[in-house]
Amino acid sequence: MKRVNFDLIVIGSGDAGSEAALMAAKAGKKVALIEAEKWGGSSLNYTDVPQGALFHATQVMQKAIEGAKYGISSTNLRYNFPSLNNWRRVAMRRANANSKKPYEEAGIVCLHGRARFISKKEVSVGDKVYTAKKFLVATGASILDTGIKIADDVNYLLPENACDITRLPKSVFIVGAGSTGCELAQYYATLGVETVIADIAGRLLPREDEEVGQVIDTIFSKNKIRVLTQSRVIAVEKEGNFKRVVFMRGGQEKSVRIDEVLFCTGSAPNVDLGLENAGVKFDRNGIKVDKTMRTNVKHIFAAGDVVGGHSSTEKALLEARVAAMHMIQRSKSTADYNGLIRITNIHPEVACIGLTEDDCIKNDKKIAKIVLPLAAVQKSNTSDSRVGFIKVICDKNDRILGVALVAPHASVVIQELALAMRYDMTLEEVCSTPHVTNGWGEIIRLACEQLAYR
Repeated sequence: MKRVNFDLIVIGSGDAGSEAALMAAKAGKKVALIEAEKWGGSSLNYTDVPQGALFHATQVMQKAIEGAKYGISSTNLRYNFPSLNNWRRVAMRRANANSKKPYEEAGIVCLHGRARFISKKEVSVGDKVYTAKKFLVATGASILDTGIKIADDVNYLLPENACDITRLPKSVFIVGAGSTGCELAQYYATLGVETVIADIAGRLLPREDEEVGQVIDTIFSKNKIRVLTQSRVIAVEKEGNFKRVVFMRGGQEKSVRIDEVLFCTGSAPNVDLGLENAGVKFDRNGIKVDKTMRTNVKHIFAAGDVVGGHSSTEKALLEARVAAMHMIQRSKSTADYNGLIRITNIHPEVACIGLTEDDCIKNDKKIAKIVLPLAAVQKSNTSDSRVGFIKVICDKNDRILGVALVAPHASVVIQELALAMRYDMTLEEVCSTPHVTNGWGEIIRLACEQLAYR
């Protein structure tokens, strides 16, 4: 078998793999990038780009519908689903989804196929073996098996293909009320699909603060989305041309007949690539790494969803940059997650950083907090966007521990507090910074000011 030597072999071309491969190539390293499915991974082909394009379109439509209150007529407003899908494809093409071109232009050797370690310094792809001085495993994650009994003749949707459909269902049942489930629920509902979302937890976005779940419940009620919290789905059955979802709620077995079922139940790291042959430690929660993203085998690194933890593009990129720095040269950089933003792309947006109040309670932290409604700032009146809030949690030294923001453009507005957390700024330093009076950032100044002078 032919052996080709590289400085670095990256397995997986998603967010983490692409970032590290391009950084190493730019540094003059001989790099190979191995991809088993679509070039660019999940973000470009299934989630961030295609879903983001459609979410933007439906949010524009929702704004147009609401325009009547400003005297803007939207009586004849309608959408064309094939055109929406075409816009999705345009956005993906612009982002170079499933394209080797950006890598090849950087001098990276692209290998298509499933990689498998056969030793500590060798991987096979098909009938060929490749060797390298260093490796990065960035194989991502796949949908988690939840144990729900699904009949063999039932077809269902996953986040990867939820937007890649040519015909909208009349009704959809979404299992899982995390970020992805909530985003897709609002997307379908805005297009007029009868939408149900269920989760075993007691609120929507259960990993975030309680206030977040409460305000999203209000938003979803306005969107006519049926919310089933504390509901455990146990089976999906075929019923003629429909599907029947069976679930437990309040100690009783209930069911609903539906057109389509979408599972957004979390993911499990993709660790089936012969890691045991390389002596790399891993378990069902992912590959074990240190703060430099190095595994127990010193020349093998891992980054992104394959190492477990909170799943996001931002986390994957952060870890990839740290890993790349250590693979390219000697570096002191470590994976610092302080200030990492968690986004839910609904309208209004949800953006959170740091600890939740529940996290603080579990860790016996003494805290102070403030919850300020969006209506506290002038921008909420001029834009007529009054549903939302900011919650800021700080320690006894007025250092920010956590933030939850539900507001238009929250992903942009919260960047200021992410920076403040990362560089250990006090509440007074944040609120003394001039803010635009008729802008959404004013809510940060007000919240930090009231909390600082409590």
